[in-house]
Amino acid sequence: MSKRSKTPGSPRGARPFDPAEFLETAAKGRIISTHPKKQIIFAQGDVADAVIYIKKGKVKVTVVSKQGKEAVVAILGTDEFLGEGCLIGQPKRLATATAMTDCVTMRVDKADILQVLQDEPTFSKMFISHILARNARIEEDLVDQLFNSTEKRLARVLLLLANFGKEGRPEPIVAKISQETLAEMIGTTRSRVSHFMNKFRQLGFIDYNGHLEVHSSLLSVVLNDQKSNTVMPPRL
Repeated sequence: MSKRSKTPGSPRGARPFDPAEFLETAAKGRIISTHPKKQIIFAQGDVADAVIYIKKGKVKVTVVSKQGKEAVVAILGTDEFLGEGCLIGQPKRLATATAMTDCVTMRVDKADILQVLQDEPTFSKMFISHILARNARIEEDLVDQLFNSTEKRLARVLLLLANFGKEGRPEPIVAKISQETLAEMIGTTRSRVSHFMNKFRQLGFIDYNGHLEVHSSLLSVVLNDQKSNTVMPPRL
């Protein structure tokens, strides 16, 4: 169990609180679990009593309407949280979280994470940064859906899945993501996704070599402000 940071009345020399250690160490109120691909981590309608931290892997978050229609609302990866709704009083899960790859997660009970958010400024700062980044991404998704073409929406989603911008260059997309899933994420049909995926491959923006590789040149689609859907290959 990790040690808490020095507080008033604590012995001098106590180790400072380390958020990374807290999220790496199982203890009372913190459970580390492994999930094989396609396993449900929590389901829509389950009791919302904990926050989940993704230590490894990709997680798909989906919502099913009363009519039975499913929509993909997010795909989250390593070092991201999900299920934060419990912290603002949501009694039930509003979505289903499913492992897209083999995953390792930490489940932190609601009471424990509220306590550490109150007691540890370093953890609070990290968690707030996560919430703000997630909120900004949701706003970008809304603008994307309202104003951008199908081609731009698909390009943006592929760049996000490849973690473009986090380490300076896109990474291979390890999780196998179907065209149906991509279509749900950007609000279009599978045939439209297939059309633009083929187009991106022909232009050299993506590759299929057992896994999907996204190249930085795909960014030209997102940055293209022309009304035409015709995208020219970038100059070398």
